Amino acid sequence: MYQNYSNILEKVDLFNDITFSELENMFFCLRPLIKEYKKDEIIALEGDDIKNFGVLLQGKLMLYKEKFDGTRVLLKAVYPGQLFGEIASFSEKRKWPAQVQVAKNSTVMFMPPEKITNTCTNLCRGHRILTLNMIKIISKKAINLNKTIEYLSVKSIRQKITYYLLDQYKKNNSKNFMLDMNRNELSDFLNVTRPSLSREMANMKKEGLIDYHRSSIKLLDIDSLSSIV
Repeated sequence: MYQNYSNILEKVDLFNDITFSELENMFFCLRPLIKEYKKDEIIALEGDDIKNFGVLLQGKLMLYKEKFDGTRVLLKAVYPGQLFGEIASFSEKRKWPAQVQVAKNSTVMFMPPEKITNTCTNLCRGHRILTLNMIKIISKKAINLNKTIEYLSVKSIRQKITYYLLDQYKKNNSKNFMLDMNRNELSDFLNVTRPSLSREMANMKKEGLIDYHRSSIKLLDIDSLSSIV
């Protein structure tokens, strides 16, 4: 069964430095559960009990946080090879901190957190690496969460857009890159309306700050963009 997803599993940060043969042996101990979901299905609601964290094998998921006024904020998109729910699964309350919704047909591998932290009866090399990898992932997620809070704390639409674009510029190490979200998803993520986002991006294009075609972005004036934030 797992061989069908070997290409994805070998790219999952949780399994870094673990060979696929080692991973197959470990799965007898970890006993992950693989489930399939259809587009628009809800995998978990905010506040639900969380028993396992997920690894997305194929498809796309969206994590939403509901505000007091009933509107939703997109926290992030989850792509194949990425984890979700891993921080909450190790917390004391063990509740889903956000709604997990399927953006397109998806296959998810669920893993019990206890199997990650408990001592392996076989004392295998892979399990020790697995535990270290999880610590690194949780640390990285905590840092990224701070970035999300920074996005939400910025009031100006132009500042939010610029903040996001400069982050993508640093991430891709290039002035040319593809957005990993469509306009609807990006407007949710930045907590602005779709029309406001499109209007401001069009203004920035007219001013020679950026150029774009669909999801392709080119930053034309890094210095001016940097001065905005």
